[in-house]
Amino acid sequence: MVVSNGLIGLREGLEAALVVSILVAFLVKTDRRAALPFVWLGVGIAVALSVAAGALITYTTNSMSFEQQEMFGGGMSIVAVAFVTAMIFWMRGTARTLSAELRGKLDQALNVGPAAVVVVSFFSVGREGLETAVFFYSSVESAGGGTTQPLIGFLAGIAVAVGLAYLLYRGAVRVDLGRFFTVTGALLVFVAAGVLAYGLHDLQEAAILPGLHTLAFDLSGPIPETSWLGTLLKGIFNYSQQTTVLQAVAWVAYVAVVLPLFLRRPRRQQAQPAAATA
Repeated sequence: MVVSNGLIGLREGLEAALVVSILVAFLVKTDRRAALPFVWLGVGIAVALSVAAGALITYTTNSMSFEQQEMFGGGMSIVAVAFVTAMIFWMRGTARTLSAELRGKLDQALNVGPAAVVVVSFFSVGREGLETAVFFYSSVESAGGGTTQPLIGFLAGIAVAVGLAYLLYRGAVRVDLGRFFTVTGALLVFVAAGVLAYGLHDLQEAAILPGLHTLAFDLSGPIPETSWLGTLLKGIFNYSQQTTVLQAVAWVAYVAVVLPLFLRRPRRQQAQPAAATA
């Protein structure tokens, strides 16, 4: 679970850190440093609310019955998959224009007042924070109790992301962000497919979906989840030694549809035909 959660933490953390660095750099370069505290205030509020949301979602399920926990966990897993899917496509489409859009929004906010600056910085970072909170809950549920691997993975990924964003801000390193988001996005497709399969299994255990005992395969003998290979597969792809037909079909269908769509290059706009000359 450390690897997959580290990937989520790295991806989400780098997006948030890049947003913050763009806002800070804009204020510094335009000699409007007086607005920096309002940017940090908005970022701080977004981080605090994201942590609170993650804690609330994670720890309020203790009072639920088993069926309610499985239903809630399955629903949150599907929401997390939707968030991650939207995130990888959103970043692919806006990576090149993100900096200009953020600078434009912040410039308008500066003309309105400090409160507007706080709001812009809050919403710029809050989306990634909410996505991370939801995915963190799903990872904790799929990992089971008594393990800190999801938390370790998230924190490690976020720490690396913050360090990398700082080095990029200072000009110490150069990274092809387009290629970085393409590679991590492709890997996240497989992670999300595993979370989707796990969420559907939760809904099967809650008796909302059928087929709990209709298995596609049972590898508890050759590849148990407690073996080194099973642990590796579970940590990266959310592998389950007993996978139902519904889980297997959903995993394959998600990867078969989402991965090609994500890797397909957007068509370039065709050049407008030249105007006829008199």
